[in-house]
Amino acid sequence: MNKILVKKELAAKIKLFDIHAPEIAAKTKPGHFVVLRISERGERFPLTIAGADTSEGTIRLVFNEVGKSTRELGCFSEGDEILDVVGPLGNPCEIDSFGNVLCIGGGVFAAPLHFVASALHRIGNNVITVIGARISDLLIFEDELESVSDEFHISTDDGSKGHKGLTFVKEILDQNSIGRAIAMGPVAMLKAVSEITKPYGIKTMVTLTPLMVDATGMCGCCRVSVGGETKFACVDGPEFDGHQVDWELLTSRMRTYLTDERTASLFYERLGRGD
Repeated sequence: MNKILVKKELAAKIKLFDIHAPEIAAKTKPGHFVVLRISERGERFPLTIAGADTSEGTIRLVFNEVGKSTRELGCFSEGDEILDVVGPLGNPCEIDSFGNVLCIGGGVFAAPLHFVASALHRIGNNVITVIGARISDLLIFEDELESVSDEFHISTDDGSKGHKGLTFVKEILDQNSIGRAIAMGPVAMLKAVSEITKPYGIKTMVTLTPLMVDATGMCGCCRVSVGGETKFACVDGPEFDGHQVDWELLTSRMRTYLTDERTASLFYERLGRGD
């Protein structure tokens, strides 16, 4: 169980795993996530599911090696087994007939966005997709997302491919009557998208990934403020109305353990080199 059947490197430090987890695959819907623990003393950390194949009994995870645990996970090989994979968790994305749907994915989140966009496209929505990354070399799932999109755009922070930044999204909104916007990516990008769509009155759903521990609503670590109310991303989300999110509070809370995370990552790097 939890055996890695497929491992691919999509870009620098971005890995794709297809994991044999038939019970999870059978119940997974776009927007769900899992919590992993890769060793007895390892931390629990969440990853958004990027796809599920019920015939093969597999789930797809795509992750960026940004901290100690994800760097350790990235060292696993095909045939290795992950100690714990718990899920599917959270609430799935709302998949309905919205007409024109704007899907925006940043960085590694282009992978789970493909899971969502595919479902929306399958039931007849007109899907307009924007994916972005810091530089062109970090863009992933371009072909996959373009194949399920009626209109497809690329954005990079440095302008190395496609549009530079996200300001061009306003042109899309001016030219189309958008029934729903969906964004998955880093907090700064989610906030920017929400600010762009708000004047247009377009309901904008964002997937939040704050710090989580038990992912059952017990620890309260993933609490966020939405519409002035405290919500838990693990059980109330992870998808919320971006126009209602307290972005300043979310950003502040996500920085709580930043120093500890960097220290752990540095310590792991030195051990890995045998220092």
